[in-house]
Amino acid sequence: MTTGLALALALVLVMTLGPTKDQQSQADAGPLPMAPRLPAPKDAGPTPTVPAPSPEQLQQQPWMHKLAPGEKPPQFVLFSFDGAVSKQHWDKVLPIAREKKAHVTGLLSGVYMLADQDKMQYQPPAGLKRGVSDISFGGSKQDIAARIGYLNQVIDEGHEIGTHYNGHFCSGGTQPSVDKWDSKAWNEELAQFKQIVDRARAAGFKLADGAVRGGRTPCLEGNWDQAFPAMAANGLVYDTSKVALGVQWPSVQNGLYEFPMPEVRVPALGRQVVMMDFNLWYALNAARDEPHRATEFAQIVFDTYKSVHQAALNGNRAPLVIGNHFNEWNGSAFSNAMEQFLAYVCDKPETVCATYTEVIQWMQLQEPAVLDQLRRMPAARN
Repeated sequence: MTTGLALALALVLVMTLGPTKDQQSQADAGPLPMAPRLPAPKDAGPTPTVPAPSPEQLQQQPWMHKLAPGEKPPQFVLFSFDGAVSKQHWDKVLPIAREKKAHVTGLLSGVYMLADQDKMQYQPPAGLKRGVSDISFGGSKQDIAARIGYLNQVIDEGHEIGTHYNGHFCSGGTQPSVDKWDSKAWNEELAQFKQIVDRARAAGFKLADGAVRGGRTPCLEGNWDQAFPAMAANGLVYDTSKVALGVQWPSVQNGLYEFPMPEVRVPALGRQVVMMDFNLWYALNAARDEPHRATEFAQIVFDTYKSVHQAALNGNRAPLVIGNHFNEWNGSAFSNAMEQFLAYVCDKPETVCATYTEVIQWMQLQEPAVLDQLRRMPAARN
């Protein structure tokens, strides 16, 4: 499948599904199934830092410690959700996370915190028209107030909120798309995200200033030499947009930790796929809506997750990124598989379901030589 065809299909999906009250179907256009693999960083830049774990954290998270000689790192699993505003899906994820003592990361699309009637407050960068967004906006004022309420619960339970930026301008949609943006455009988009969050905070949103520390770009796209310096200049410390073959340890690139999306083998298909829900759906049936196959697809995806987790656990122990959208694609096959895996994996021995910030906090406790040794290990491949 060509990149152009993939993006065109993803855009058609969003347009066809249309808006709903809680923006359920606006789960973003889906990532690039043929995204470039992770290149060697041109410039590592300074290593970013996050606040050290609190005494309460250290007490509640016994894995949050410096490794003893010969001790293996935990097998971190990073569940992260693009868009991240569907109450229907948070209502499923939160009870599982609570039971399994897991933390997850919601990557918030800023426009979902802006009511439709206020859309002209959003000025996209790169010369795009004011009030334009390829994923619509947040609905009514009442929808925004309700959303603030349940996202506050997400924050109160220790989960992380990152950014999925704002208007979701992929190369198959409104132009100029994010892959063409320069640092100035990324700075403007991040400034808009901050302004939207600041307004929501004034309305009761509990997301603390400085708590947004990273994100994933729309469709995994971007000119990284332009995007990363802008992200770092705006206080971000990680990105999770690039693609790597297998599961690899985060490395510092242009002043940000990169947590790559893994390209893995889907055992049922015998082929390599970027391990994100839309990519898996396209690999299974070219992203056709076949809800009668939901159980079949969910099992294939769940088995893939298990296979990759086992490969990492028995291999380099690199953090495993599970990237998803809150969606009901193909009879909710992919959301069901994610929820099943969340329940399955998070209390497995030597496994920790954590946020990106928590993994960085753990890495800050380790000797640099230990981290270098882990990064030199071969990528975990199932």
